[in-house]
Amino acid sequence: QVQLVESGGGLVQAGGSLRLSCAASGRTFSTYAMGWFRQAPGKEREFVAAVSWSGGSTYYADSAKGRFTISRDNSKTTVYLQMNSLKPEDTAVYHCAADPSLAGLSRADYWGQGTQVTVSS
Repeated sequence: QVQLVESGGGLVQAGGSLRLSCAASGRTFSTYAMGWFRQAPGKEREFVAAVSWSGGSTYYADSAKGRFTISRDNSKTTVYLQMNSLKPEDTAVYHCAADPSLAGLSRADYWGQGTQVTVSS
């Protein structure tokens, strides 16, 4: 029902910024909670940020608080992750996910293919 495609990743120097986008297909986007996860080589996937269907509630991992901002534009069926003050430890493949419930994001029904973020020091 939902297909997700991430974009916006790339190579950036420490302290720089990137904005990731996740475009969703399907008419049910506005009813889904959305989130961002990341996975570095040899490490398990970790939660980064999430937003409720209305955009009224946001949640962040401790590593992202104060630096990252998640938002969504339901008219464009797109969710964003604005990343500022990037650190080398932010280097990972970033995936977006969608699920009918916010609590279910960790085991979401739908995932994007991922976009690579590399932060150099």
